Amino acid sequence: MSSQTVARRYASALADVVLSGKEARDIQAELIEWESMIRSSDLLQEVFRNPTIGYDQKRAVLEEMIGRTKVRPATGNFLRILLKNQRLTELGEINRKFAQVVDERSGVVAAEVTTARPVSDEIKQALHQRLVAMTGKQVRFSFATDETMLGGMITRIGSTVYDGSVRSQLRQVEAMLAGK
Repeated sequence: MSSQTVARRYASALADVVLSGKEARDIQAELIEWESMIRSSDLLQEVFRNPTIGYDQKRAVLEEMIGRTKVRPATGNFLRILLKNQRLTELGEINRKFAQVVDERSGVVAAEVTTARPVSDEIKQALHQRLVAMTGKQVRFSFATDETMLGGMITRIGSTVYDGSVRSQLRQVEAMLAGK
């Protein structure tokens, strides 16, 4: 079974539990912190990946960390399940899928906007209003800059790409002039 399939199953199961309690975003933030904590420690990665380290030892490490970080009970239980099923090392992919599931169920779409230079708050707000009108959903933005772009912007919502870059517009003009 692919890691994305596994991640989606765990993410959906977690969403089933936490969306009814309205604490999904808090748990999501805690899981992101855990992912970062594990990823930044070679020792933790070794402990949770190494099959020669026994389950009881791994569980002791996890319980100690849960106690120190004082996460919500649902987060702690989810981490215990991941450890028991030997999926704790897949927390990054599970977090990404969980964010998608929570967004889908909450009526939110994620938009990734890439521009040549940083954009003003006015442009961000106008783009937000336009995308809300287009999608009929709430929109969560992430902005990035790509200095190789000549100008304009590229917006990705799911698998749909709206390419308003200058390069794309020049290609369209080129194709039109070439009679294609």
